[in-house]
Amino acid sequence: MSDFKYIIFFAVIIIGIPIGVAIAKKNPKVEKFFWFLLLFFTAKTEDINFFSMETYRGTSKGFEIGLVDITAMIIFFLILSRRDKNPIQIPTGSFLYLLYFLFSCISLLNSDVYIYSFFELWKMIRMYFYFFVIYNLIRSFKDIEEFIKYMAIIVFFITFLVLKQKYIEGIFQTTGPFPHQNSLVMYLMFYGALFLSYLLNRKNANIYFWTAVFGMCAIDIISTLSRGGMAVFSLSTFIIFLLSYSNKFSLKQFWVTMLFVILGTGVLYKASDTIMERVRTAPKESLDVRLVLAQAAQNMANDKIAGVGLNNFALKINPPYSYGNHIERKEGEKGGLVETIYLMVAAETGWHNLIIFACFLLYFYYLNIKNYFALKRGQYKKYRYIAIAIMGALLGIYLQSTMEWVLKQTNNFYQLMFIFAVIGAMHKLIIEKTGKKTQTKKSKSKKSKSEI
Repeated sequence: MSDFKYIIFFAVIIIGIPIGVAIAKKNPKVEKFFWFLLLFFTAKTEDINFFSMETYRGTSKGFEIGLVDITAMIIFFLILSRRDKNPIQIPTGSFLYLLYFLFSCISLLNSDVYIYSFFELWKMIRMYFYFFVIYNLIRSFKDIEEFIKYMAIIVFFITFLVLKQKYIEGIFQTTGPFPHQNSLVMYLMFYGALFLSYLLNRKNANIYFWTAVFGMCAIDIISTLSRGGMAVFSLSTFIIFLLSYSNKFSLKQFWVTMLFVILGTGVLYKASDTIMERVRTAPKESLDVRLVLAQAAQNMANDKIAGVGLNNFALKINPPYSYGNHIERKEGEKGGLVETIYLMVAAETGWHNLIIFACFLLYFYYLNIKNYFALKRGQYKKYRYIAIAIMGALLGIYLQSTMEWVLKQTNNFYQLMFIFAVIGAMHKLIIEKTGKKTQTKKSKSKKSKSEI
């Protein structure tokens, strides 16, 4: 059976991709369906794992190739076929990502199991390819709004799974289609931010529909009972309300706010017993574990300039390595992963690479702020809600990453690169539109002078 799945996989690569490209070129609806799959398969990942090591507790356990990668290949060849009309461009921020990747490669000097590191490097290559494809795919602000429609469909799917897990399967902390409840929180934080910002800032937004899909995101996140997740989601939501009111206050925003207060109070009242139970029964050892793992991560980063090796944390937290000797554990018990992605990056690839990684994250936040101010006036002001949503969502994601290493999860890594591609594409569009306007004004000025 395992051999059969590889036969199917290579058949899809060799035959399926060319056929998919050919059909999509002739039928725009098929192409849009592939756009939808580009997002859907980041939520419901379907992968084939080569040289899988599922017992390893690291951030990557094999050389995975998923349906999202295959869909991205189809879109890539579509973009390639149209390069005369729409030239392919290197995405902004690529240099910082290349530096991050380069120093991750250098960390292999201290890796004791090289294949673990190659697992993660392969994932990083896939993520950049996805980023590259999305950046070059987006040619207008309407393209971004097309993706937002697909997000709403995906939220319906996720909510169905969450409710099924909660009320039929009796799962206390629901995960939806994700490997962990924290992954679900981080993933839906972005979607919820977009839905809320669209609702508050677009005149033609259907109040009932967009309130419903945002409400689904909120209910799904509450169903995870992730204390940190609920806190950062609340902060993200507050930021979006604040920026939306400062953008332009309207009576519609006031009524939407009142509606949210009423509905939110009802949902929290209904879920209050479960939330309080989660707070009461949360293990007291949780904080202690986080602290000792953080100390172990610092030991690794301080010991090796280039880190202990990409994706080698789960190996070197255990004996015979001494980094985790201060951790009390039962006989035969293995240590886990440090809970913050920032210390994980430092431990595995060095303090200097943490600085590069932080610059990579902050660069796109800064670029999004530039987009926010650039969209203050003019005909594209109506798309300012996208920048507002990203400000709230990225802040929540970055803060959650101080408590969780979720950004290393395949689903959330894809989504982060999608967000960055959207930010970069918006920046590109703003420059293109501004440039065209400037050229038009200059040409008109020259024409008027010649007429004189």
